[in-house]
Amino acid sequence: MARSKLAAATLAMLFSTAGGLHAEPFDLIESLLSSEPRPHDSRSAPRDREDVATTGAIERDPLDAPVEAAPDRRVPAAPRVRPAAPKPAAAADHDYPVDLLISLANDAVFTKDPFPKGQRSDPRMIKLQVMLDRNNASPGVIDGIPGGNVVKAVRAFEEMRGHEVDGVIDAALWAELEGGYAEPALVSYTLTPEDVAGPFVPEMPHDYAEQAQLGGLSYRDAAEMLAERFHMDEAFLRRLNPDVTFAEAGVDVVVANVGKPLKARVAHIIADKELKQLRGYDVAGKLIVAYPATIGSSDTPSPTGTHAVKAIAINPDYWYRPKVNFVQGANTKALRLPPGPNGPVGATWVGLDKPTYGLHGTPEPSKIDKTNSHGCVRLTNWDARELAGLVVPGVPVDFREAPGVVPYEETTEPVAPMAEADPVAPRPKKPAVSPRQLGAPEGPLRAPVEAAPQALEPLPPAREVPYARQSMR
Repeated sequence: MARSKLAAATLAMLFSTAGGLHAEPFDLIESLLSSEPRPHDSRSAPRDREDVATTGAIERDPLDAPVEAAPDRRVPAAPRVRPAAPKPAAAADHDYPVDLLISLANDAVFTKDPFPKGQRSDPRMIKLQVMLDRNNASPGVIDGIPGGNVVKAVRAFEEMRGHEVDGVIDAALWAELEGGYAEPALVSYTLTPEDVAGPFVPEMPHDYAEQAQLGGLSYRDAAEMLAERFHMDEAFLRRLNPDVTFAEAGVDVVVANVGKPLKARVAHIIADKELKQLRGYDVAGKLIVAYPATIGSSDTPSPTGTHAVKAIAINPDYWYRPKVNFVQGANTKALRLPPGPNGPVGATWVGLDKPTYGLHGTPEPSKIDKTNSHGCVRLTNWDARELAGLVVPGVPVDFREAPGVVPYEETTEPVAPMAEADPVAPRPKKPAVSPRQLGAPEGPLRAPVEAAPQALEPLPPAREVPYARQSMR
């Protein structure tokens, strides 16, 4: 209790002295869904990438065996003695001191106080994002900053629990999100020799011909790898650990205490183009998981109607085929890019029965729902990996248009980039549903159609390991 009072008093003092701060009520954050996205604060090293993620064919190689998880090394975060390292530029005057930010986030309770505008990480928002992540309503990257992806996650959680879907947080919903989960939102994690060993690619070339010459499209460094492992924005991870180089084993770092992977079977997927969200339903038609997503663009639309999952690949090679999809720079010949989380489709590919289209990861998780894709559905690498463990070939994927939008009519079918098995018969189109259902199918769903034998085997069931310890290489 004394700790909470001290934290509250310090918070009040900071707000009273931070002149020029503006705030907005959380129940108004809903308006962010229809507003222009705010620029994302990236204090990490800049990367030479286009805003549009390219998508091509995926080679049908056997699935890599999942890497065995190491023992969980997480303990509640506390002030740490860190090795000396070059300090980053001074934080803005209105930023919380790091240790206070950690303490306030772990002790956060619901209040009606407004969340701050701009790129300032708020302690309550940190805890809210972690709680949403634990409840299978992904907020995207955890960074403590309010935004549209958080609102969508709140709405999804409300639908999962049968509440009115309005995106408004109150004390009762906050308590339901906590759900008796006593572990703190931020914890301490000890870097292992494996974490800092790599291999890493500090300077990832933009040109596909240069990428094709690399041994793998790996992370730039251990900080980028850990940020994805713990579902965090890399700049936020560095903000919590300002004196850490992420190059030395045995050092304690503060990370988000995210949830374990969902153990369920998704029987039906809706890619909602209006919400910019991928939503997974069980066989009874209940929403059980939701991810923020980038779904096509006006120039290169995503598919329309109903398709089906056809193949799943973890850490796949990427086939660049300029005669099938697009031309990058001066590259006019087909290229085979090596696998890795910084490849064009990230670390996971869930292919559809429509050639060259799929649900996949991304090398830029902070840009999900902030940029466009070349027709596919793009997720964070960790959300895509979880989804791959929830589906099997034959699961239907409905691409749902925004109200009033005329679906794009294709006049030609792209050339098949590989030998294709017989396509899975699509489900009949369902009638339109009430907007309050936010894309939920009407009535119970039948079990997914079993697909014909594939070159790839379905993923094994999710294992009993903390999600944070799953390898993303």
